Amino acid sequence: MSNFIQSNSRRSAVIAASVLAVTALVLTSFLLTDSGEPAPAAVEPEITNTAQAPTAEAVAPTVAAVDREAASDNGESRIVLAQADPAPASGRFQLGTHYERLPAAQGTSSSPDLVEVAEVFWYGCPHCYTFDPYLENWREDLPEDVSFVRIPAVWNALLQIHARAFYAAEALGLSDELHTEIFREIHINRNGLDSQGALADFFVAHGVEAGAFDAAFESFSVNTKMNRADELSRRYRIASVPTVIVNGKYTSDAGMAGSYEELMELIDELVAMERAGE
Repeated sequence: MSNFIQSNSRRSAVIAASVLAVTALVLTSFLLTDSGEPAPAAVEPEITNTAQAPTAEAVAPTVAAVDREAASDNGESRIVLAQADPAPASGRFQLGTHYERLPAAQGTSSSPDLVEVAEVFWYGCPHCYTFDPYLENWREDLPEDVSFVRIPAVWNALLQIHARAFYAAEALGLSDELHTEIFREIHINRNGLDSQGALADFFVAHGVEAGAFDAAFESFSVNTKMNRADELSRRYRIASVPTVIVNGKYTSDAGMAGSYEELMELIDELVAMERAGE
């Protein structure tokens, strides 16, 4: 009888201990759940094998790229700075402020061994008329390795008529004689030269036969050059005139450079930079 009582006592103790343990677990779970603390967020595994679009920092050219070379004999590393976009030598003109670089260099109308300076202009533009004497003076001492070309703007009907006048004068061998005179006729004499007939009268007044003018004005060569002017204006992203393009790479105007005088100085510095192959 005594053994039976002891056995029952042990069994009761085990059962009581089990009940207490289960109760403790339930209470602990309840307290953790009701504590108000947010459950920790699930952590997803890091994905390391995906292709990503390059960031703006990766795409945009930096002012200077840093190349760390192997350590020298004294244990110090040497840092070499490589300029991604060279600046004009004087340091006065800054890319993005005084001039822009085209996203990709464009072909020019000059020999590859020449640095080309091109002006996109319109005879009816008062700013082009004001700027023209600066270019004419600059052309007088043009270096042998520099080519200067004019590209008439052609983005509407009136500009196309004036562009044809420019190319007709060129076809007749009269560019130098008539270029400034056309500007003066429009801006000084207030003759818009806004039709083929008005231009024919102007050319006749300067010694050209009417038939010769009409033939040049409507010629295949002039049509070809008109198409080329339109193509170049698109490639150079011309939005206003006058605009200067240096070697198919850099564009600027008087507003960006600061003045007509400073624009001419900028042109010289960009030419020098291109000449040096920078």
